[in-house]
Amino acid sequence: MAYIIKPLLTEKMNNLTERIPNRFGFVVRPEATKQQIKKEIEGLYNVEVVDINTARYAGKRSSRYTRSGLIKGQKPAYKKAYVTLKDGQMIDFYSNI
Repeated sequence: MAYIIKPLLTEKMNNLTERIPNRFGFVVRPEATKQQIKKEIEGLYNVEVVDINTARYAGKRSSRYTRSGLIKGQKPAYKKAYVTLKDGQMIDFYSNI
């Protein structure tokens, strides 16, 4: 089962990767465990994972004004995984472009 949704390619994550070259971020499914994330990353990218930190984010409420009135909703909850690889290993997300 695919637990990784997408890699984090934000400016904040790029700054973190520049400071710590072997740390990468991923958006994962909320029910994924650290062992499942580790197994999937090692299988997809052929790297050795040393450490994983996870963070859960709650869905935020949002509202907007339209012609028909006020529409309220909620953005979905998600989970981030910060993965530390073995020294000297990297993941190149831009090689397929």
